[in-house]
Formats: sequence, C-alpha cells, structure tokens
Amino acid sequence: MVTKRNSLRLAAVAALGALFLGTAGTAMAAAPAATDPDPVAATAPAPVASAPVASVSAGITAKPSVTSVQTWQLFRVTGTTTGLEAGSTVTLQQKQHGTWVTLPASVHTTRNGSYSLGVKLGIKGLNELRIVSGNTASPVFTVTVR
Repeated sequence: MVTKRNSLRLAAVAALGALFLGTAGTAMAAAPAATDPDPVAATAPAPVASAPVASVSAGITAKPSVTSVQTWQLFRVTGTTTGLEAGSTVTLQQKQHGTWVTLPASVHTTRNGSYSLGVKLGIKGLNELRIVSGNTASPVFTVTVR
C-alpha cells in the first residue's frame, strides 16, 4: 500500500539520488583527459564505477616574515596549501640534532588553503624549520635566532 507519506519519501530519495549522480558526473567531467594515443579508446566513455578518481598531489608553501629575530621574538610564517582539505591543521616543525621535532605551533587553513602562524623560537643560532600536515611538508626554511 502506497501512502502519501511513503510517496514523499520516495520522491525525496529519488531527488537526492539524482543530485548525487549529477555531482559524480560533474567530478568526472573535471578529471584530466586520458593520454591514450588510441583515438577510439580516448572517445569511448568509461564506466562510472571503474573510473579512477583524479588525485591532486598535496603541497605546502611556507615563508617567514623575517630571517633573523631575537630570542622569543614573535614572527609569522605564512603560506598556502594545495590538495589538502580546507580547515586542515598545519604545524611547525624544527630540526633538532638531525630529527624533526613538532613544536606547539599549529593553525587551521582557511577555505582557500592559506594560513598564517605566529611563532616564537628560543634556540639561538640557525633554525631549520618546515610546515607539515599529515605526510605533506613544505620546503625547509631558516630563521636565525640572535
């Protein structure tokens, strides 16, 4: 027996299903084209279930506001991320005796992947630093503490 309530549920499920299929189709259309030299294979539509999801390699940039500071003087490290979700946590690491040590300085990225992190360092001399998020790390940069 089909009631009015059940027919509304079916309509809602159908609408959501169409929405998800439409979204999946859009994501697939944005995927890079295959580099197969065979023109027939390149024009043949791939089945949706077996189509690979395009992965973007993650990356982080980092730039300190200064290259030299006094002990415990505040400076900023700014940068952008690519391939990471908005709101991802980025953390500062410092190389100490050949090992990367995570410092208690982290911040969440903005919607567009940028971040700005306030930093104070206490180890005098040349400090090798980087910004990390998960398995992704920025290039190493240095700040001298006088």
